Amino acid sequence: MSLQHSSDDKIEVIRTKPGQPLGCSIIDKDGREVPITEDMIQDACRELEKRLVKPAEQQ
Repeated sequence: MSLQHSSDDKIEVIRTKPGQPLGCSIIDKDGREVPITEDMIQDACRELEKRLVKPAEQQ
């Protein structure tokens, strides 16, 4: 995938069971393990897309 692809591209995610965990976690500031969810990843991707700077056009 390159930066030229539209952010409107959709890729279907298929899980064997609804709500299936992704199998990874982060440690919060209080030392607690917090499972990483699909929503967390999608939110992070949307935030990164907002900050994306388009490259200058080459002449």
